Amino acid sequence: MKDSSQALPARIDLAIVGAGPQALTLTTHLLQKRSKLRQKFIVFDPSGTWMSQWRHQFAAQKIPHLRSPAVHHPDPNPHALRRFAENRRDELFPPYDLPGTKLFEEFCVEVIHRWELENRVYPGKISQILPIKHRLRPHFRLVLADGQSLIARRVVLATGGNVPQFPGWVERLTDSYPRDRLCHSQQVDLCSLHLSEERILIVGGGLTAGHLAVGAIAQGATVMLLSRRHLQEKLFDAEPGWLGPKYLKGFAAETDWHVRWKLIQQARNGGSMTPAMMVRLRRLAREGKLVFNERCEVVEAAWQSDRWQVRCADGELHEWDPALRMLPHLEEICFADRIWLATGTILDAKQHPLLRDVLATYPTEIVRGLPVLDEYLRLPGSEFFVMGGLAALQVGPVARNLAGGRKASELIVPALTKPSLAF
Repeated sequence: MKDSSQALPARIDLAIVGAGPQALTLTTHLLQKRSKLRQKFIVFDPSGTWMSQWRHQFAAQKIPHLRSPAVHHPDPNPHALRRFAENRRDELFPPYDLPGTKLFEEFCVEVIHRWELENRVYPGKISQILPIKHRLRPHFRLVLADGQSLIARRVVLATGGNVPQFPGWVERLTDSYPRDRLCHSQQVDLCSLHLSEERILIVGGGLTAGHLAVGAIAQGATVMLLSRRHLQEKLFDAEPGWLGPKYLKGFAAETDWHVRWKLIQQARNGGSMTPAMMVRLRRLAREGKLVFNERCEVVEAAWQSDRWQVRCADGELHEWDPALRMLPHLEEICFADRIWLATGTILDAKQHPLLRDVLATYPTEIVRGLPVLDEYLRLPGSEFFVMGGLAALQVGPVARNLAGGRKASELIVPALTKPSLAF
């Protein structure tokens, strides 16, 4: 849709909140199954475009290629991306044809064009979703930030819902400091920074930390990479067996939602680096541009004399600077111009602003932040669907990934297209 001045309809059959890769995946799968629904849904995103946040994140962290193989993408045909890349094989990276960022983005543009979705995103921010219970036709009022509202019979929440996770020592900071000198990874934009000769402390051991380290060093910075445990080297963030029946069959058979939550945590097992990223980081370490500090945790930090003084403990100590001062009890002091927190995000349905009123109307069991959805990814008793990481108790450990978007679409689309499955 062109601009937010366009009049919204008073009612719509389906509202999709969010326009990222998962929402695009759902939309193409829905139209493949029932093309007549084309005029019965609206996608909402403040940007007014598909995949705006995805593009920003990959550009800001200068991510060269995806972690997911080429079969995982928003089009219903799993072979579509490889066909699109027939004359661009050098943009599919080993070992499993991982698509380059530019290739994937241009492929998604082609998917959007082929499915005639260019003008399907309304540039509006949904600020509140109010369930309206009715004996025959319950529905939802969606309130936009600009005061407009409309009624939707069904809603799909595809906004991710991830909340940045901050270590406890950040919450304890009392002294004032420049806000751009301590950032969560989601706030870092490498394209807008000048880092020559700066020292940057990156806290975290996942792939995001690796991308930020490589990007900062390319701009002339030196980096210390600090992680609470030894860096894990894994090709994918969850074993490929979680993409099919090998592991999902047993997962689906598990009736204890708390056990399912534990299986998800065990499968993902925190952040990890790909083998290719570890090769790059080790080379940078040999060149003296990067220092690993594994099994180490920040105890406290203070902004003093235009730099951070950071006290770390319980780590395997590596020399960072001649000015390092060793302390008893395996503690050390290091100094940095910036601290970037690649400490991940947390998922908590209770903290999601668009779920507050919905959960009050449709009480749902929450297991460690994740809602217990029905087999079509609905809040029980409602026509409110959830995609992304918040759907992990049904979809499994890859719920937040591209493969999870496809699996979620396969579960949601039948309930959107078969009247017999409606509540």
